[in-house]
Amino acid sequence: MARTIAVIGALDTKGKDVAFVTNEIASRGHRALVIDTSVMGKHPYRAHVPATEVARAGGVSLRMLRAKGDKALAMEVMTKGAAKVVRKLFERGKIDGVLALGGTAGTAIGTAAMRALPIGFPKVMVSTVASGDTSAYVGTKDIVMIPSIVDVAGINRISAPIYANAVGAVVGMVETKPPKIKAKPLLVASMFGNTTPVVNRCVATMAERGYETLVFHATGTGGRTMESLVDEGFIDGVLDITTTEWADEVCGGVFTAGPTRGDAAARRGIPQVICPGCLDMANFWAPETVPVKYQDRRFYRWNPNITLMRTTPEENAQMGRILAEKANASKGPVAFFLPLKGVSMLDAPGKEFWWPEADQALFDAIEKHVKPDIPVIEMDNNVNDEAFADAVAAALLEFLGKGRHPQSAIRSP
Repeated sequence: MARTIAVIGALDTKGKDVAFVTNEIASRGHRALVIDTSVMGKHPYRAHVPATEVARAGGVSLRMLRAKGDKALAMEVMTKGAAKVVRKLFERGKIDGVLALGGTAGTAIGTAAMRALPIGFPKVMVSTVASGDTSAYVGTKDIVMIPSIVDVAGINRISAPIYANAVGAVVGMVETKPPKIKAKPLLVASMFGNTTPVVNRCVATMAERGYETLVFHATGTGGRTMESLVDEGFIDGVLDITTTEWADEVCGGVFTAGPTRGDAAARRGIPQVICPGCLDMANFWAPETVPVKYQDRRFYRWNPNITLMRTTPEENAQMGRILAEKANASKGPVAFFLPLKGVSMLDAPGKEFWWPEADQALFDAIEKHVKPDIPVIEMDNNVNDEAFADAVAAALLEFLGKGRHPQSAIRSP
């Protein structure tokens, strides 16, 4: 059965490239739906969605963009417009996949359109910047980035096979029928190397009760992806056991998920249990990358590429207040679980990051700023103890209607 693949490109500068992949798609028995994102130049190519429609969807007429000659404005308008056009085509069932070609501007426009589509929908971007840091382009979506090697500016012995491979990739995707997997209620959990035992035990407990748990490493991208899935309505409950990305946000570490971390579950009213897992550490790359202002701090070299820095009482107090404020905004049930014998493997009696005063500052700030109706449950355990894990899992099960009240979930260690 023939499928329809949206092809995004600026036909004034990439017309030959778009025409090539359009013909390749047709040769594979499928249809191309061309979306033109040109602004300034004229060209002889025809598009199913002309640049005038893309600009109009972005809020400004193409004529006005040309009259102004403002490249930054044109980028903003065409980026917004392409995303709206592609999303509408998807919602109407008009496309089965998307392929885009471009340099820096074309990549920004093409991937913005792809990020407007759900996870699992085929997305392929051939780009001059695909071999560098693509996090700004990919975001939290499953976008396949293919380096163009040479500029996207015509067909030659280098670009032709790359374009053909890109067409093969997107055609393979649209022809693939996802396997049928028995649907289970879906949960998410945040994890780090230093909270692996507690998360693994919680996941096992939830599986026994019929839940599937997606685990995300709290590396910035992991937290943002977890938030996006919650926001898109895929998730029934949240085990936010490892909130360490806030340590990186506060300290300028490399694994920050940004200031909106924790907003999605609160906004959608998804049941959640929050633990201050790994807030004892901020993350940097190799030791020489740690800012000079932190030279007198306590460090632990996790591996050759990751350096952990122990957070202070002042930083913990700030993070405790932030976590409480995020929870206070929740429209659904939420509870805090505080492990009094440490928030990570390294934060335990006799271990490298054990600093009871810093942990207490964290716990005190949570209890001071959280609303009175939100349970804050202290346990005389380390975060990775089995009793702590069992209590956390029991609390979420209670919120989901399959267990006891969070207060009664506590077992004596």
